[in-house]
Parts: sequence; C-alpha cells; structure tokens
Amino acid sequence: MTIPFDLDETLMRQMKARPSILIVDDQSLILHSMYQIFREEYEVFIATSGEQALETCEAQLPDLILLDMLMPGMDGHQTFKLLKANELTSNIPIIFITANQDSEEEARCLDAGAIDVIFKPVNPKVVKAKVHTHTRLKLQTDLLRKFAWVDGLTGLANRRHFDEALEKEWRQCQRKQQDLSLIFMDVDFFKRYNDFYGHQLGDTCLQAIANVMAKIVKRPSDIVARYGGEEFVCLLPETPIEAAYAIAQEFERGVRQLAIANVTSDVIRPEHAIPEKIITISQGVISRVPQANDNATEFVNMADQLLYLAKSSGRARIVAASS
Repeated sequence: MTIPFDLDETLMRQMKARPSILIVDDQSLILHSMYQIFREEYEVFIATSGEQALETCEAQLPDLILLDMLMPGMDGHQTFKLLKANELTSNIPIIFITANQDSEEEARCLDAGAIDVIFKPVNPKVVKAKVHTHTRLKLQTDLLRKFAWVDGLTGLANRRHFDEALEKEWRQCQRKQQDLSLIFMDVDFFKRYNDFYGHQLGDTCLQAIANVMAKIVKRPSDIVARYGGEEFVCLLPETPIEAAYAIAQEFERGVRQLAIANVTSDVIRPEHAIPEKIITISQGVISRVPQANDNATEFVNMADQLLYLAKSSGRARIVAASS
C-alpha cells in the first residue's frame, strides 16, 4: 500500500461518505432545528438523555457529538466524563451546547475537555461552520492514525495496530463472554525463498499473500496484520473455533492457489510423495472466552505454540485448539 502524500485530496475522498454526528438534547425543538441544519450533509443520530447518548454513542461511534450541558438526570458534564472514560468513545470530539453565554461558562466547558462551545439560541451558520471544521479535523486525525497503523509493505494492519486491537477485543469479549479467536501464520521456508530468489521477489510474495488474506476477511471487526517478517496474524472477535478454522482453511487454499514457485520448499502433502515446490503457510488457531484471570499475552503465546506444532509436524497445515 502506498500512503498518499496529498492529505487534503485523500481527506476529500473520505468525506464523500457522510460524516456522522450525535446530537444530545432534552428539548425536542432544539433537536428538530439541529436535525434540519445537518440532515443533508451528515448522518444524524439523536439522543434525548445522557443515558441514551451513551448507548447510541457506543453502538454508532459518531464522528462528533453535540452535547447539551443542562439535562434532567444525567447532565452534560456527567455524560461527558462517562464518554471519555469509555475506551470505545474516548476519542470522539465533543462540542458542548449551552444557553449560558458568559465567558466563564465557555472557559469551564473548554477546561473540561470539550473542543468547542455552541450557544443557544443556535445560529445555523455558526454551528454549521464549527461542526464542519471539527468533523474535518476528526477525519484528518483518523486518517493519520490509520496510516500509523498500516504496514508499509503489505498494506495490512501493522504489529502496533494488532496489539491495540487485541487489548480492546479481549476486554470486549470478556465483558460479553464471547469467543475470541486468533490465527497465527507463518510462510513456510521463507528464509530459503528470500535467499534463493532475492528480497525483491520476497517482498512481492508477501504482498500477494497479504492480498489473499485481506480478501477473505470481510467483517470490520476482524483484523489481519503483519506480525513481523513472514508472520501474519488474524484476530476474529466473537468467533468460535469452528469458524476460525474454516477461515484458516480459506487462507491455506488461497495461498496455494497463488502457485508461487519455491524450489527450496521441502513441504510434502500426505497424499504426495514428493515436495510441492510452491509457497505454503503453516497456521496455529486458538479460541477462548477470556476470563478475569486470563491475559492476552498468554493467548498469543498459545497461538504461537500451535503454529510451532504445525511447522514441526510437516508445515503447510493447521493446528487448532480451544479452551
């Protein structure tokens, strides 16, 4: 993957998909007027209480939140603190809406961590300008973060992205008591391949394998990453061992179908008597429902051990286990 150097051009392409905003206010008149202001350019979600805002925000993950300061029950400040304490929603920028127009109130909102303040009664031109500016900044930040998470050679997620996603999905699956599956992959005899064919063809080989894996994994929550060198990982939240094993089989078939010659390979399939002499992969597959006394590092180590078993028992095969 080549990272585009023209950030503005890339950002404009990204903004063609409508940004999403969540408007939180207990007054129906305000909600209606704000909806009319933004409905043509943005995907608009509405909440009438702090509690509803938390639920909607976690479910929809909007690009920006417009949050009323004064609401019955959970007010804007309490809602703000809970949104910032939640890992899923902590990076979403929040603009406070308030009827109190004195400078102390504005300073109080900004000191609390809001990125801006909108005063009631709402001026449509002012509020549109502020929302446009902050959604653009949010998309730009997301874009830069995405580039920081991408492996420069393959275009897949990099090790840093995988580590962060693993921690997040580990906690999510622990909370929901759902299976989390991990596939650990290694390209068979890749060092020999690199030495024989050269590093340029080695890079091309890794890119081809990455393209196969990226096409197979389709859910937004699933992540395929280059773990390092010729190792890849695939993180599959809320996925039982049977489904993870089926995806590993797809990876195996997809790489075989590339039919990349590797005369240095010693892989012999059980049904053949001679080495295949093509690029193949070995895989370890682990699945478990995370418990309070478990840790994600041990989970990765277990997948790595299963990969080792696959390699030590002949390579070009899958070894799977669940716990």
